[in-house]
Amino acid sequence: MVREVSKSTDIIYPDSDGQPMADNTKQFRWIVVVKENLELLFADNPDIFVAGDLLWYPVEGNNRIRRAPDAMVVFGRPKGDRGSYRQWEEDNIAPQVVFEILSPGNRFSEMVQKQAFYNHYGVEEYYVYDPDEADLTGMIRNQGMLEPIEEMQGWVSPRLGIRFQLGEGTLNIFTPTGDPFLGFIELDRRRRDAEAERDRERQRASLAEEERDRERQRASLAEEERDRERQRAEAAEAQLQAMEQRLRELGLNEPPHPPSE
Repeated sequence: MVREVSKSTDIIYPDSDGQPMADNTKQFRWIVVVKENLELLFADNPDIFVAGDLLWYPVEGNNRIRRAPDAMVVFGRPKGDRGSYRQWEEDNIAPQVVFEILSPGNRFSEMVQKQAFYNHYGVEEYYVYDPDEADLTGMIRNQGMLEPIEEMQGWVSPRLGIRFQLGEGTLNIFTPTGDPFLGFIELDRRRRDAEAERDRERQRASLAEEERDRERQRASLAEEERDRERQRAEAAEAQLQAMEQRLRELGLNEPPHPPSE
């Protein structure tokens, strides 16, 4: 891992704490689901930074005070790659929302320490999900302290606008528009389905345009035929007038004179 040095203090702020991102596949899958769907949710907002398993250093000059939330969201900071989140270099803005996904390896004392850290350093919303037990707990800042959310079923995050719904042995998370958080495979399938539908729509549009072209060609041919018919009628009329003129010249079309009395 890259090791970065603060130029002002020459203190090293490591980019890694040496701990694995996850202890098992289920925990890892949930971390990815939460982090990636949050990325998608705020993809169009350049001033919302989302990260997963990124070390957060809240205090300049102390590299021992740090945590790496499984997922965190920072409003008011630009997107972009970072080796760590050093708060004093980020307009001193603390992550407002953090998520932790439990694994069997998590100790009670560790979770207590994390809660104390997030409470002390200004996190506004703190969510902990245990995928083995399908159990979700949350805390929200009230009068300067993180306090437990009494009812998580149907809870809507004030900051994120997402809704939590505990179902049959799992957690469902919905965006403000009601779309569910999805795993990578399902997201990829939906992406491919959307691309296929766009291809079909382009084909339908192309066929419709071809039909419009044919209709324009038919209309053009019909107009050309009407022009030719007008030309034939005009030619016939001109020929008839010429014949009448010739007859008049020969006196053959003069009406007979009435008999003399």
